[in-house]
Amino acid sequence: MIRKVIFALSVLMASGEARAADVIGGSSDKQAVARRGTLKGQVAVIDGRTLWFGNHRMLLRLSEIDSCELPQWAFDPRATQSINGTLAPVPCGALAKAWLKRTVGGHVVSCSFTVQNPSGVARAVCKANGLDLAHEMLRVGWARLITPARNSRYIEAQSHAAAARYGMWATYVLDMAEWRQKAIDKTVGRRPLADLNLLSERRSEISPPFADARRQPSRRDR
Repeated sequence: MIRKVIFALSVLMASGEARAADVIGGSSDKQAVARRGTLKGQVAVIDGRTLWFGNHRMLLRLSEIDSCELPQWAFDPRATQSINGTLAPVPCGALAKAWLKRTVGGHVVSCSFTVQNPSGVARAVCKANGLDLAHEMLRVGWARLITPARNSRYIEAQSHAAAARYGMWATYVLDMAEWRQKAIDKTVGRRPLADLNLLSERRSEISPPFADARRQPSRRDR
């Protein structure tokens, strides 16, 4: 199933169907935007949680969620293909970005700030074509909640996606905060084996396959 999703999204990215999400241009007064508490316009999708409003020269992150960084890899325990005799790699960062681009498409995005951070990236609830983008990312399993979560609709969407093993929930994936702390090479050319090594030294386990592995019998000869 994951391989089919990867193929479909790779075709989508190559086809240019989501190129309208990459429109950038113009400028505006950030302080005026902050006073209004809202932002609206065409965006570029930076990754599975981050949008760039070119007309305002502003980055926004989707409120309450996190997603794999672009160079980050996860691993599918069910796939028959493998890398160096190990688990099959899944480009969870690239797939998260691709799904967000697909959702945005050529639509205007409207955002309402939830956290305004003058020295960093603000957070906002953002919608496109009537869809709450954070909820959509949680629904398909390409994002996770930042704790403590407050939005009950978001919590329900994540719970359903994890139970159904959608997106990254079907994989061995390193917690994003831990990945950012430990990964030395954060370029898009990062090799899957580097993340496999990080997984072997993990501090936390966020996806269901880890629990599945612990439930396996230590011996299989009886």
